[in-house]
Amino acid sequence: MTTTSHHGMPIRECNLLIRTLARRRSFPLIMAVYYDLRARGLVADSFTYPFVLKAVGVLKLSVEGRKAHAAAVKTGFRWDAYTGSSLIEMYTMLGRPDTARKVFDEMPQRALVMWNMMIRCYIRCGRYSAAVALAEQMEKSGVTPDRVALVTAVTACSRARDLSLGRRIHVYMDDIFGFDLPVSNALLDMYAKNDCLDEAVKLFEHMPVRNIISWTILVSGYGLAGQLDKARLLFNQCTEKDLILWTAMINACVQQGCFEEALTLFRDMQMQQVEPDRFTVVTLLTCCANLGTLDQGEWIHQYAEERKMKIDAVLGTALIDMYAKCGHVEKSLEVFGRMQGRDAMAWTAIICGLATNGQAGRALELFEDMQRSKVKPDSVTFIGVLSACCHGGLVDEGQKQFHAMKEVYRIEPRVEHYSCLVNLLGHAGLLDEAERLISDIPIDKDAMPLFGALLTACKAHGNVEISERLTKRICEQDSEITDVNLLMSNVYATACRWEEVIRVRSKMAHPTIKKTAGCSLVEVKDTD
Repeated sequence: MTTTSHHGMPIRECNLLIRTLARRRSFPLIMAVYYDLRARGLVADSFTYPFVLKAVGVLKLSVEGRKAHAAAVKTGFRWDAYTGSSLIEMYTMLGRPDTARKVFDEMPQRALVMWNMMIRCYIRCGRYSAAVALAEQMEKSGVTPDRVALVTAVTACSRARDLSLGRRIHVYMDDIFGFDLPVSNALLDMYAKNDCLDEAVKLFEHMPVRNIISWTILVSGYGLAGQLDKARLLFNQCTEKDLILWTAMINACVQQGCFEEALTLFRDMQMQQVEPDRFTVVTLLTCCANLGTLDQGEWIHQYAEERKMKIDAVLGTALIDMYAKCGHVEKSLEVFGRMQGRDAMAWTAIICGLATNGQAGRALELFEDMQRSKVKPDSVTFIGVLSACCHGGLVDEGQKQFHAMKEVYRIEPRVEHYSCLVNLLGHAGLLDEAERLISDIPIDKDAMPLFGALLTACKAHGNVEISERLTKRICEQDSEITDVNLLMSNVYATACRWEEVIRVRSKMAHPTIKKTAGCSLVEVKDTD
């Protein structure tokens, strides 16, 4: 019996139509054709299912995915290699790696493509250790890997920071598989991103053929390792530089805080007529934000608009941050107002920007708007909120938000959050409450700004008693903390207790104790 659609179209012609729609990425229409087949009791085949399952994954139709899976089981097509692989891919796109693994385990025969797809599923879902374990299982099962399998396995090792299998693949490639550029680049990336720069350099030097990806990986590796001079030397040695390599070098400078050098590289890139993309623009805006170069930042913004770059969450957040750090708050609000698809980072950037510029009321209003928009704040958002409360002297609001962070949003406070609240309580003269707040916090190097904030507040209010208790507690952990002794001497001076001032400052004169020198840098018309 010939199976036909509602227009008398044979199933073969329906499949050809589905394939045409797949080429056009018309996934809703693929589902419409499939719904029609199913409504008329017609049976999909091994050609139909892969396209339908891909459409289900792209459109995130979880319920329809389960129904299609059940139909494939009922008709026996789940054992088909193409259908089985498509089921794994669908559950990957739906973010259900455990169900994908169940499909994989149930397959009577696992083609190499299924191993590759299941490993990629784990990588995509962030299950890197599981990806490495499956790659090792593939190795023990005697499955002969191809280039795709090797690259996928090395990628899993890199993400999981488990280099044992990656090194075995390296040996396997050298002894049996021979040189292969994509696999070599994957290994190079694995070594460079996992603090094995010496091995990365050795591999790079022994590669008989390199491409621009090879150079970019190693330049980025040097940047991550803080070896900017070597990154620049390698960058200069590459004769054919593309946008990705230029961006990698600029990123390396930004990571090491060399913002002026990054902008110089951008100008050199323009001289070479290499057009930046939105990722480069975001990096350059970070430079302008840190340097406070508003004119340069405005030029980059104009450049992005002239090239019709979409002001999405990433680019929009970078613009908001740049304008806020350059003191142009109204422009930050303008960019924020024009943004589409604001995520938590965008809301956080505008809230922190307003707080930093002393506009506490507007910052808290926007935080309320964020909550109404059902966007969940993160720990950085609350730093902005608490900073706004501190700038505005809003003690009750600050305490309310601090408790909401812990109790409503289940965010564990960090030193930065405690510092904001201690500053707020200290300015208000609530020193006993501030002392109780930090009574259980362990004293270490990272927490010292927190204790310094309370000591500064004690000095401002002339509270010697709390200062002495806090100083004693700190010195029990580390008796050579000069900054604390300096603050304590200032507290005694404020209280006119000059004998105590002399005693504390004599301790600071000890040859093993050194006061950290400070410096300031002000840029005026591009001149330090």
